Amino acid sequence: MTSIKNSDAWIALVDHHKSIKSAEMRDLFNEDENRFNDNHIQYDDLLIDFSKNRITKDTIPLLIKLSHEANLNLWRDKLFSGEKINFSENRSALHTALRNRSNTPVLSEGKNVMPEINESIDKMGNFSESVRSGEWKGFTGKRIETIVNIGIGGSDLGPAMVCKALKPYGTKNIIPLFVSNVDGADLAQTLQQCDPETTLFIIASKTFTTQETMTNAFSAREWLISKLKDSAAISRHFVAISTNITAVEDFGIAKNNMFKFWDWVGGRYSLWSSIGLPIAIFIGIDNFKDLLAGAHEIDNHFKTAPPEKNIPVVLALIGIWNINFFNFTTHAILPYDQGLSLLPSYLQQLDMESNGKFIDREGNRICLNTGPILWGESGTNGQHAFYQLLHQGKEIVPTDFLMPIHSQYKIGENGDGHHKILISNFIAQTKSLMLGKTETEARDEMLGKGIPKKDIDLLASHKSFIGNRPSTSILFNKLDPKTLGRIIAIYEHKIFVQGIIWNINSFDQWGVEYGKQIASLVLPELRKKTTTTAFDSSTNNLINYTKKNL
Repeated sequence: MTSIKNSDAWIALVDHHKSIKSAEMRDLFNEDENRFNDNHIQYDDLLIDFSKNRITKDTIPLLIKLSHEANLNLWRDKLFSGEKINFSENRSALHTALRNRSNTPVLSEGKNVMPEINESIDKMGNFSESVRSGEWKGFTGKRIETIVNIGIGGSDLGPAMVCKALKPYGTKNIIPLFVSNVDGADLAQTLQQCDPETTLFIIASKTFTTQETMTNAFSAREWLISKLKDSAAISRHFVAISTNITAVEDFGIAKNNMFKFWDWVGGRYSLWSSIGLPIAIFIGIDNFKDLLAGAHEIDNHFKTAPPEKNIPVVLALIGIWNINFFNFTTHAILPYDQGLSLLPSYLQQLDMESNGKFIDREGNRICLNTGPILWGESGTNGQHAFYQLLHQGKEIVPTDFLMPIHSQYKIGENGDGHHKILISNFIAQTKSLMLGKTETEARDEMLGKGIPKKDIDLLASHKSFIGNRPSTSILFNKLDPKTLGRIIAIYEHKIFVQGIIWNINSFDQWGVEYGKQIASLVLPELRKKTTTTAFDSSTNNLINYTKKNL
């Protein structure tokens, strides 16, 4: 494929950027009273306001032409049809089939995958209900009160994020806990919260060989047996989500207690699959299906909405505009909902593992910035941490603000006192980042407060803000399962669109694998008693120093 930088649309965008790069958003708003009307999308109760980005009426149409030159529609069809677009691993990327609530046939290698998916969801539903109702009992006959999900990456971040976000929908009879880090502190501190007689472990590993997950799994098994004094207890306190039947049974888990998924389910897209078992147990299978339904609605929207009204497409194109033309290479996710406090971490993996690539689909080096450095924190906590840099730092960071209109909790004056304060902060931050404050405005403000002129001269520059900093606002009625499903799917498809324009495979993660490969060489050297000389001088000395002091 010819580099997208050589396309007519890209060349036109370069010229367009030159013409507006110095434009001030405060002026654009003053000049166009319809700016919001022309730069937002509403889908049901979702409102996407992208008017506070450095764009004019010409920007989005030019970016849409760019998406056409990258053959976005063709690649979108390939994604949904089950074609093996993850060519480096010879796999489809059919996570959308997992939430295909329309139940229309979806083919993988000529076979309709929907019957197996429906069977898996039914099995999840039956099992989750048996745990929630108390029908499933532990080895000593007590009902399950704690579930511990042991996984890593998508097998941890997805379920943990959703369970936290949807806590108001969760049963009060079961506490969900999550272990991912191979650092023993993670498992040890979690086990301190558990009663072995009432704890169910869910081991989530596609291959059942992932080093971090299986190290934690074997230690959890050892802990359980040491407490209950009988290895037969494993069958009532461990279930597995995997594709490796032999390894699961060797661990001591019965085949009937194994939940399968497929090689066309990438880890960071897997919460829709049986990896979502802890979600189904905690919030119930009906709410889990609502989560799927919300994502399915966005899948259909992504497939059918015109590009200028297509939420994932527009968000992706604005990201391309910020990253590749303004050279804003970081991106902040700022949810103004404490339940979404894990969303930045979840999206960090989803985005940076998908598009953090420097090789294109043809094996050539990419001459563009690709995936942004993504980070964030829930508001208002972030306001008292890194917002200083957002407002006055040299680095300009495009931001996504997410805000529910109604809280999941009634607290404060009239039941919404806290939430109105939260909303006011959300709106104020988007406005102030866009508007800024000139030094003259800062002087006038202080003068109106009666501050002496000598102090005004000292403080005016410090109290001024350049502004003109891009943000997108995402509002929704309430954080419920369907809305959360919609939000996650929007970001999934946004990332996919950007990967297509950058001409990269968004579905492999060889950088993750490489680190594991090197770790497998280092570990035997750590276990040896002799001095290590196998690597470079830094690595050798780090290993030898560690061994000396262990």
